[in-house]
Amino acid sequence: MSKGLIRMYSTRWCGDCFRAKAFLESRGVAYEEVDIERDAEAAALVMRANEGKRRVPTFEIEGAYHGNPRLDELARLTGVKL
Repeated sequence: MSKGLIRMYSTRWCGDCFRAKAFLESRGVAYEEVDIERDAEAAALVMRANEGKRRVPTFEIEGAYHGNPRLDELARLTGVKL
């Protein structure tokens, strides 16, 4: 079972974002996606969360930010099996 609200900050062109979305969807994990190219506040948040880097995907899970975690780490963070 997955943990609370998961927000994924992404872009339309990001290959790592596509992989992360496919991973979450294949395991039935609900998430909210925010395109940082269309939302300037979200882009600024991602940069603050990642030491000034525009790193995508960045996940907000239980109030903590995780910049481009590996799939095994994403599984751990969301409480699903790899």
